[in-house]
Amino acid sequence: MAHAALLILPLLAALVLADPAVYFKEEFNDGDGWTQRWVESKHKSDYGKFLLSSGKFYGDVEKDKGLQTSQDARFYAQSARFESFSNEGKTLVIQFSVKHEQNIDCGGGYVKLFPSGLDQSEMHGESEYNIMFGPDICGPPTKKVHVIFQYKGKNLQINKDIRCKDDVYTHLYTLIVRSDNTYEVKIDNSKVESGSLEEDWDFLPPKKIKDPEATKPDDWDDRPKIDDVNDKKPEDWDKPEHIPDPDAVKPEDWDEEMDGEWEPPVIQNPEYKGEWKPSQIDNPNYKGKWVHPEIDNPEYTEDSTLYQYDSFGVLGLDLWQVKSGTIFDNFLITDDEKFAEEYGNETWGVTKEAEKKMKEQQDEEERKKQEEEDKKRKEDEPQEEGEEEEDDDEKEEEEKEEEDDDDEEESPLKDEL
Repeated sequence: MAHAALLILPLLAALVLADPAVYFKEEFNDGDGWTQRWVESKHKSDYGKFLLSSGKFYGDVEKDKGLQTSQDARFYAQSARFESFSNEGKTLVIQFSVKHEQNIDCGGGYVKLFPSGLDQSEMHGESEYNIMFGPDICGPPTKKVHVIFQYKGKNLQINKDIRCKDDVYTHLYTLIVRSDNTYEVKIDNSKVESGSLEEDWDFLPPKKIKDPEATKPDDWDDRPKIDDVNDKKPEDWDKPEHIPDPDAVKPEDWDEEMDGEWEPPVIQNPEYKGEWKPSQIDNPNYKGKWVHPEIDNPEYTEDSTLYQYDSFGVLGLDLWQVKSGTIFDNFLITDDEKFAEEYGNETWGVTKEAEKKMKEQQDEEERKKQEEEDKKRKEDEPQEEGEEEEDDDEKEEEEKEEEDDDDEEESPLKDEL
């Protein structure tokens, strides 16, 4: 029995260790309770207001409720605090859903993770953050996913272009930062980018630099082709580019005293061959393209902790929107990639198809309504024309009756005559 217990205990310990750490989770499923957890910055007095809403179309009216921007052309600054933690030696997963149901033209849909020391009442655009992640749209040129890390006081943007979703439906954004200095970006639980932190951001100076002492040798010939010295220009090569038009005739009314000496207009010379250049041959002394030798960069120092931050404590929505209507929901910060994927499927994944179906139904109803209005307008237009024709007929009939009356008045006079 004692031996069996010794075998079971490590298994139980492994199960305990396998449980995901959930540092922050927000689904806005308790009505106005979110107002007690989220703090609006007082740094400015005119920040836009967030409302709890599932929007104009949704998959589930309760599950799809989130924070929605409600005022156009405003900055927004809202944040929620959680128990401080460090991701040292751990995987960090940041995940949330974004729905630009207003068909956004310019505005942010990203989040910022701040250190625990942030004063939420003073959060603003210049507040120091650890990571900024999520979609940003501003016209056709900017439709990207920001992945920005703060490193030694500088905010470093990813060197790759990750395109975000720009339709009106809800999408799930996930950033995974691993302790081996690798990362992965997912949209709708599918990988769209991955790689090395050191290679895809300018955290560190390059490992190698060009040797400042090295120069290309004076006798280095890097011309693959050279002029053929035996090639000679033909004697009949040089012809003028333009010649007088042989078919031109001086006008009969040309007055040389008044108009000056007549000269025929010029035309392109069909025998013109352009500038002569000798033919090219392979350069027997060609050594190839000279490559500047590199040396180890003395300013480079390896850093195995690029991924690491000593403190995370606040998640903030610090952004600008021209056209409001974006809904943020299903926030999750954890250390478990698999758990985040499952959570995304259980939240966004459950309602996404119903949301799309509802939007398509609304679009179809709007289309039918527009068709009916167009049809009614077309039906009304001929009726108005018919009424005008009827009025004209009545007017002609009245005029005819008046003429008949005049004839009747004139007839007695004719009889008397």
